[in-house]
Amino acid sequence: MTATAISATPHGRPAHKDGNVLRWLIAYTASMLGDCVYFLALGFAAAKVAPPTQVGLVMAVGAVPRAVLMLGGGVIADRFGPRKVVIGSDAVRCALILGAAATLALSSPGLWLLVVVSLLFGVVDALFMPAVGALPPRIVAADQLTRLQGMRSLTIRFGTIVGPPVGGLAMGLGGATAAFALAGALFAVSVPLLIATRMSPLPEAPAGSDGPEEGASAWRDLLDGLRYVRRHRLVGPLVLSAAICELGLVGPLNVGMILLAEHRGWGSSGYGWIIAGFGAGAGCGALLLTVRGRLPRAGAVQIGALFAGAAGVGLIGVAPSPALAVAVAALSGLFCGICGSLAYALIQSAADPGYLGRVTSVMSLSSFRLAPLAYPLFGAAVAAWGPAPVFLTSAVLTMTGGVVGLATPAIRTAELPRGKRSPRPAADVTAPAEPVAAGRD
Repeated sequence: MTATAISATPHGRPAHKDGNVLRWLIAYTASMLGDCVYFLALGFAAAKVAPPTQVGLVMAVGAVPRAVLMLGGGVIADRFGPRKVVIGSDAVRCALILGAAATLALSSPGLWLLVVVSLLFGVVDALFMPAVGALPPRIVAADQLTRLQGMRSLTIRFGTIVGPPVGGLAMGLGGATAAFALAGALFAVSVPLLIATRMSPLPEAPAGSDGPEEGASAWRDLLDGLRYVRRHRLVGPLVLSAAICELGLVGPLNVGMILLAEHRGWGSSGYGWIIAGFGAGAGCGALLLTVRGRLPRAGAVQIGALFAGAAGVGLIGVAPSPALAVAVAALSGLFCGICGSLAYALIQSAADPGYLGRVTSVMSLSSFRLAPLAYPLFGAAVAAWGPAPVFLTSAVLTMTGGVVGLATPAIRTAELPRGKRSPRPAADVTAPAEPVAAGRD
């Protein structure tokens, strides 16, 4: 007999009107702001005591454990429950950053402290990211996942807009000590709110199932998770599509806009307006999904938004004026925001909750840790051929992710759940059931 998971969102109450969801969203916002302030404080603190090459080293040190340990973080989230891992890792981040602030206030330890903080923070982040990605299906019913992803995207946009100025103000008033203290305080706000957030347990597995076994090794759990992603009719192709899209978009958005503005003589102000336009468009897309909630034919809409967003990014590179580039960037951001939020909602509504930590770790590794390796190649290509052809080539590469969707019937026909449902995967889009063992958190 299979036990039904209890939804944390009461029947008929949209996610944006549920106090439990808003409590989690405030916690997530505080944690996001803490991240932004921390990274700013780390970079500027390093710049005060070290030359540029060593500043880059300090920033890179934290990225190594994130990339190496990310998949293991997904295993830990699924083994011990994402709620415990998120609360524990956020508490450790709080203690680590407040400890760094106290050390800076009491002494002048030099560069070694920043290297240690960056390394340890990267290790904890490798646990935090998969776990936080596995939480939404335990906070809302499956039909509210799209709305929650829209709210989460709005929070991310808010963090990227507000975090750097707040961190810069703290640096200006009290130096790195004040900035680290502020980041630690934001993590401290997040922890009790996460503890107070109600989350549904995993459903029990049917007797005799061949899902993950209690006592299995961590390595076996990792391989089991990778096999699950690869075999799943919807999750696997969506993860592959997202990885290809990130590989195509990361160069134009994070490096290309700067190079484009310099090449066209638009300066830093032109760059800022283009990035702001893209961010505003993405925010509008997130707001649309927050208000609208479920979209019919979600898989087809996701594919269409992907093609439209990719085309927009390519056209930015050939825009003859900064005003037109800003307008195109805003439209591209709108479609990219819709595409990304729908992809996450489809994955989280279809995947077995017991695998969501590992699924999220694969997405995070492929999308956010490996894709930046394309930066040097993109920069070299722009230097050789100019921004316009490279932007268009990146757009074509991004559209390859859409081709994966078009070639996958499960994505083309995917629908988000209607009404209040258990966060278990829908039968029409999942692979053969691979439930988790009974008794997991």
